[in-house]
Amino acid sequence: MSVLVSGPPRDAALPALDRRLLRRRAGRVLAALGRRGAELSVALVDDAEIAALNGRYRGKPRPTDVLSFSLLEGAHAERRGVLLGDVVIGVAEAARQARRARRTLDDELARLLIHGVLHLVGHDHEEDAEAARMRAEERRLWRALAP
Repeated sequence: MSVLVSGPPRDAALPALDRRLLRRRAGRVLAALGRRGAELSVALVDDAEIAALNGRYRGKPRPTDVLSFSLLEGAHAERRGVLLGDVVIGVAEAARQARRARRTLDDELARLLIHGVLHLVGHDHEEDAEAARMRAEERRLWRALAP
């Protein structure tokens, strides 16, 4: 399994984060999903970049916490190899959410990583039943991160 973490943006206002911890946690998430041979890209970006992506792909030109771009579906899915896709995390929004929830930034990043990876593998939360299944899977994966 391979996890590439790019970023974070250089911003003195953001708390420090542990890229190695995020990479290890991503590996554990993939293993818990039975995707040990998969590859994953995680991009840690600033508000401007995630707002641009959110505007382009979701029609909502404002910062968000996490976006997922799955390679398991679409016109060229058969050529993806082992790459599941990209999880893009807005670090500034993650930091704001972490402060509100009284969590560390590293834990908030893990929470968003789990959410994003679940979207990559087909989970959604548009309908109540889907949302309940996704929340249950998020809880299971969070427990898989425990040492």
